[in-house]
Amino acid sequence: MSKVTKLVLTSAVRLALGILVIGALFFFSAGTMDYWQAWMWMITLFIPMIFMLIYLAKNDPTLLERRTRLKETRSAQKLIVAASTLYYLIAFLLPGFDKRFGWSAVPGWLSIAADCIVLAGYALFLLVLKANSYASRVVEVQQRQQVISTGPYSVVRHPMYLAMLLMMFFTPLALGSYWGMLASLALVFLLAIRAKNEEALLMKELAGYREYTEKTRYRLFPGIW
Repeated sequence: MSKVTKLVLTSAVRLALGILVIGALFFFSAGTMDYWQAWMWMITLFIPMIFMLIYLAKNDPTLLERRTRLKETRSAQKLIVAASTLYYLIAFLLPGFDKRFGWSAVPGWLSIAADCIVLAGYALFLLVLKANSYASRVVEVQQRQQVISTGPYSVVRHPMYLAMLLMMFFTPLALGSYWGMLASLALVFLLAIRAKNEEALLMKELAGYREYTEKTRYRLFPGIW
């Protein structure tokens, strides 16, 4: 079995497990499989993910390998990842409980609109991958890595985190929950902390990054921060 084949199998298994686990969290907390908002959200996000996996396997297996790395080496980032794991657990459980107990009454059209924003966030994520083949899951500076300043990186310094915010901040609405939006606020702070910590490393170890920050002023939100 070739290295690429093993990489694809590993990625496919992780994606399949992710679909099963997230689906279980949705339907367990909702107490029913009759939860159309959850089905719609999963279709909106996971079908593009499958096509992305196929594309990277054929066209950029090196980037796919970088996207399979999960182990952070820096203590600060380990703490952020641990806090993020807790956030995701709450974010995927709370909307289901909201549905079960009827806390919110989100109109169907608003959930569908939120799904569109989630999809737009994933489209931005794909643009980031296209612009930056060094886009690893972990915070690191790789050999021969260069500063990327084109595409979405010309607008904000951390467009991947912006993509994650678009996807996850509007996920509760897509799932029919107003209360879940409270959990989404935590992600804003977590990603802001992660971005600032990451920049301390990039300033120190990535040649040209300081000059890039002078050209592209905003970290996450254009015109704000």
